[in-house]
Amino acid sequence: MERKNAWKTYTDQDKESLEELCEDYKEFLSECKTERLATKRAIEMAQDAGYASLKEAIAAGRTLKPGDKVWIDNYGKAVMLVQIGTNDIVAGVNILGAHIDSPRLDLKQNPLYEASDFVLLDTHYYGGIKNYQWVALPLALKGVVAKKDGTVLDISLGDDPADPVFCVTDLLPHLGAEQMKKNGREVVEGESLDVLFGSEPLIIEDTEEASESKSAKKEQTYEEQITSTAQKEAVRAHIMQLLLERFGIEEEDFLSAEIEVVPAGDARDCGLDRSMVIGYGQDDRVCAYTSLVAQLAVESPARTAVCILVDKEEIGSVGATGMTSAFFENTMAEILNLMGQQSNLALRRCLANSSMLSSDVSAAFDPSYASVFEPKNSAYCGRGLVFNKYTGSGGKSGSNDANAEYMAALRKIMDDTGVKYQTAELGRVNAGGGGTIAYIPAKYGMNVIDSGVAVLSMHSPWEVTSKADIYEAYKGYKAFLNA
Repeated sequence: MERKNAWKTYTDQDKESLEELCEDYKEFLSECKTERLATKRAIEMAQDAGYASLKEAIAAGRTLKPGDKVWIDNYGKAVMLVQIGTNDIVAGVNILGAHIDSPRLDLKQNPLYEASDFVLLDTHYYGGIKNYQWVALPLALKGVVAKKDGTVLDISLGDDPADPVFCVTDLLPHLGAEQMKKNGREVVEGESLDVLFGSEPLIIEDTEEASESKSAKKEQTYEEQITSTAQKEAVRAHIMQLLLERFGIEEEDFLSAEIEVVPAGDARDCGLDRSMVIGYGQDDRVCAYTSLVAQLAVESPARTAVCILVDKEEIGSVGATGMTSAFFENTMAEILNLMGQQSNLALRRCLANSSMLSSDVSAAFDPSYASVFEPKNSAYCGRGLVFNKYTGSGGKSGSNDANAEYMAALRKIMDDTGVKYQTAELGRVNAGGGGTIAYIPAKYGMNVIDSGVAVLSMHSPWEVTSKADIYEAYKGYKAFLNA
């Protein structure tokens, strides 16, 4: 059953709405390249839409009633929005769940070193990447540095046109004969993904009197440590000085830093017809953004509407900010408590009666690599929101595998509201596979299915999506929350 290209059905009004949505999405994608930045922006958007802090409601013991809208974050890396519906919450809620982390390079805790008159930053890749895709392209640094005095400094370098950018170097083809004999995994080793950070030495004129003064002291100030370092590693000393002057960062502050290396530059239109979006982190911020704006657009839903955006999906949804944490369950317990439903049984019934769309991307059919796809069961750019009944690998290993009745109910919702959608698997049966957060909330007994946007070049520094699919995802998510 071939699905029609959504573009063929659009009116001028549809195209105008599509472009407006995608312009806002590109801005979100460009400015929210980390889970912290995405969480911060989601909270700002929620507050503008009338959402109040759940933590403040809990502290005040304020009763929640139909129509109330609240938000809560989790360590600034995950966020949950809830709009109370008119139906009994124990009868279940409708949930959109996406992740806001993306594959990248993370700085190690001791990243700074000098070699051959260069200063480099040592990294550890995060999530599933092809190492060779991250060399010889402009990179930016995004994140935070937490200092011992409790202050947290925001770091952003490389996206402002006035900023320098950074890179991971590659070997020239003239000397790359042996390199090119290696397989794709080994062409660039993980430990070789070090970021080029500087090359100018610090020039210090050290007098004999100053040297005697320093030797008499038991402890050096940090400025004196920089001077001392300059005697052996002058380039590293210069970088230490610049970090101190611009950000107030000492080298040991990297021990309590979270700095991500991401592609520099904004999301852009792709194609002569401007029908696509190219940008970093569309897995899974394309689904996170459309889920977020759908949640904010819903008015007076019958069933309580929930949008949860989480961290750590790319490394297994682990940790305090991943979907496997108790953040979602604890928040739902707090919501029920403020609605007079304090029992554990009420919480269990609410979760079991709920329905969820695991808003995550799917692999778009790519004619350049057709051999790994099964054409009848692939997602195609421009054909609408994608439903993946199951993901996993091989014999559906690790998948959620939604039931037929739930799929039928979703078909009716989408057809009744005119949402263009398609169904897909993640490539040929034994070509590979992957997973999402779907199986995690399914443990409560709720219905869950993966649904999202088809992506070309997934997990690369620059991913591609169709504007039509972004628009249909938003429409589909909104229709689901209103069902």
